[in-house]
Amino acid sequence: MRLFVGLGNPGSRYAGNRHNIGFMALDAIARRHRAAPWRRKFQGEASEAVLGTERVLLLKPETYMNESGRAVAEAQRFYKVALDDVVVFHDELDLAPAKLRVKRGGGNAGHNGLRSITALCGNEYWRVRLGIGHPGDKALVHAYVLNDFAKAERPWVDDLCDAVADHAGVLAAGEDASFQNKIHLAMQGRGWDEVKPPGRKAEA
Repeated sequence: MRLFVGLGNPGSRYAGNRHNIGFMALDAIARRHRAAPWRRKFQGEASEAVLGTERVLLLKPETYMNESGRAVAEAQRFYKVALDDVVVFHDELDLAPAKLRVKRGGGNAGHNGLRSITALCGNEYWRVRLGIGHPGDKALVHAYVLNDFAKAERPWVDDLCDAVADHAGVLAAGEDASFQNKIHLAMQGRGWDEVKPPGRKAEA
């Protein structure tokens, strides 16, 4: 079994936030692959799906972002999932909007959800970094991630989550490079080659 974790904050107040794109991606996977109904479990919402030939537990921690590791550790222990089979979907300030990168291990870049998971589970899990762009000033980051995607951003957010869902079976099979390439081609095909963060001016 593999464990797919989407990061976000629980409740309707945060549902549309940029910080919640991990939840959005997992919801898209659950819809596309006809996952079992979400249930309250492991200090979060959990579901199961078959992606390709792989059985996958989907988990959205409801501990708030900075305690995400508690839910992940509980699910990981219960199913005896190896850290190498844990995949975390999260927002990434250091990637341009609509971009996606996959990596294993590495730094947490100030992301409180990743920091919590690393502290309680270890660091060598897989990250699916979903680019949301940077507001351009460190002082603006907190408000930026905890505000909803602008109306103009929703089309690329929906397309990115749909592409992730379309190719989730490739990721579940452990073909991370192929998954990343398929997402790139899908987004390119939909015209999302270059998206500027809201409020950022194009560089001269």
